[in-house]
Amino acid sequence: MGSVAVLSEAIHSGMDLLAALIARYSVKKSAEPADTDHRYGHGKFENLSGMIEGVLIFVAAAWIIYEASKRLMSEFQVDFPIAGMAVMAVSAVLNWYVSVRLFKVAKKTDSLALEADAYHLRTDVWTSVGVFVAMGLIQLTGFELFDPLVAMFVAALIIHAAYDITRRSTEGLLDKSLPEGEIRLIERVLNEHACDFINFHKLRARKTGSERQIDLHVTVPKNLSVKEGHDLVSHLEQEIRKELPRSIIVIHIEPCKEDCEKCKMTEPELIFRKGTA
Repeated sequence: MGSVAVLSEAIHSGMDLLAALIARYSVKKSAEPADTDHRYGHGKFENLSGMIEGVLIFVAAAWIIYEASKRLMSEFQVDFPIAGMAVMAVSAVLNWYVSVRLFKVAKKTDSLALEADAYHLRTDVWTSVGVFVAMGLIQLTGFELFDPLVAMFVAALIIHAAYDITRRSTEGLLDKSLPEGEIRLIERVLNEHACDFINFHKLRARKTGSERQIDLHVTVPKNLSVKEGHDLVSHLEQEIRKELPRSIIVIHIEPCKEDCEKCKMTEPELIFRKGTA
């Protein structure tokens, strides 16, 4: 056809295939249990996959911009635009279907790699629609500059998707804290059980792939036994996991250093000891 817009979509789809293969490997790898070399599991393989995918998309966008720029500065001809419209229509429908399925699985598994792939394919839908419209305008008007102009538009959308994927993947690699809403959710669960301990502090939480890693310190009455402390921690971990599944939680307990009211309670008065767990 001699169309740089259709060619840009072809390159984009080729990158999609490569990105999907990388995502497949990373999801499979991240699901492996912790081993002697990776004591915290393999969750960050998903973040690494997203970052590689983002870099690949940036490279594809740069190539598209280069080719489109050359077209703007030289004479060219687009042949058989109707054929391009047909290919773009099929591409848009298939990408929409696959992206919907991927979004469902990504939400169910909380997988960054699958979500990035789904978001990428959803962007492909709109770029395919854009090229479809450009071919239609060329067929109707004969104004062939629509071809490189739409290719530039496609490249801009690709760069936006690449930036978003790279940013989110980098946040995981750099151990960015969980979103404020999820931190508040953890704090709410702890505050609902404030009668069972004195206070909590040093709360930290991050996400590695589809897994959340949470750790904090809990101050307990100094007359609490080891078993009672263990039961309390197990109960708190269970309650947090109800709100945030696939969480690895480490709670360090420490005795109260002052003679507070809870330390002075007799055994029957300690609420947690009555079996609220």
